[in-house]
Amino acid sequence: MAGRAERGIVADWWRSIDRWFLAAFICLMVGGFVLSFAASPPVAEKIGLEPFHFVKRHALFLIPAMTVMIGTSMLSARGIRRLSLFLFGSSLVLMVLALFFGMEVKGARRWVEFGPLTIQPSEFMKPAFVVICAWLFAERARKKEIPGNLFAMILLLVVCSLLVAQPDLGQTMLTAGTWGGLFFMAGLPWLWIVVLGGLGVGGFCAAYLVFPHVASRIDRFTTGEGDTFQVETAYQAILRGGWFGQGPGEGTVKRILPDSHTDFAFSVIAEEFGIITCMALASIFCFIVVRGLSVALAQRDYFSRLAISGLVLLFGLQSIINMAVNLQLMPAKGMTLPFISYGGSSMTAIAISAGFILALTRRKPENSSRTAELMARTLVLRGA
Repeated sequence: MAGRAERGIVADWWRSIDRWFLAAFICLMVGGFVLSFAASPPVAEKIGLEPFHFVKRHALFLIPAMTVMIGTSMLSARGIRRLSLFLFGSSLVLMVLALFFGMEVKGARRWVEFGPLTIQPSEFMKPAFVVICAWLFAERARKKEIPGNLFAMILLLVVCSLLVAQPDLGQTMLTAGTWGGLFFMAGLPWLWIVVLGGLGVGGFCAAYLVFPHVASRIDRFTTGEGDTFQVETAYQAILRGGWFGQGPGEGTVKRILPDSHTDFAFSVIAEEFGIITCMALASIFCFIVVRGLSVALAQRDYFSRLAISGLVLLFGLQSIINMAVNLQLMPAKGMTLPFISYGGSSMTAIAISAGFILALTRRKPENSSRTAELMARTLVLRGA
């Protein structure tokens, strides 16, 4: 009986899952692993590790990431909200602990160590934050007396304060941008657009004046003066690759690129596999965002509509920021390319986002029965 029940759950999941989304996410996961053979060995050799150290770890990270994605895709909307509350609360606590007890890397405290594991809590905070804000906006739309918009603003203030304290201005910009898009889709008044836009400009100016490393990156981006080695090298790798690339393992510029396996994996892909491959990769990201927004628009449940839109917006913005930095369209930021760049916390957190998207876009029985009912009525009317 238990075996049949389990087979029934899996069969129901397979029948109801959006297979286009599932195929796109698996494609990115597998593609990221294959491409790690090109991006990771030079970095491992430079720091005295065996060449395929990061490749093996990337493969190891894929196992929990795939498990988490499939597991969360089986949750109901209520289950997603509950998991998000737990993730969000845990992430905030760990982000606070990281400020006092976390390991410091390049002047930032973003990571917490648990024995052999190193976790970046802010990565897990992002999908949970999006789901909770979508729920707050949906509750505000359902009952005007519920101060959902106010609570969402307070959460944004808390999250951004912790991110700035680390400091992590890239994640702050990504989180605030996703929140702004979600608030816009929830129907915020034009006055709030002006106010929030003004606050965003003010925050950008304050970051430039308060944080020397932010000012330095912006100055280097606008003037081209100073230490631009990493971004210039990444750009040269893209130019050297041309349309079809130098071939697997034939890249040379990647060998002097410090973060070729994380922030600048896109440039390594361009050098060895060409701009055509980069365009194909960008098309997969674009497909996920466009399909997510179109599927969200068809949802009857307002929470699902907002949550799907917010999650694909988060996914898309992170991809755009990473690729824009590689193409010298934005100042350098420590932002991974979803499922492609190396990083256990990033990969697992993105898998959670993907699982949430898969769960919320599953075909619901009530939607199927509703469609059947409408078809039956149409046939009756035509017969009459």
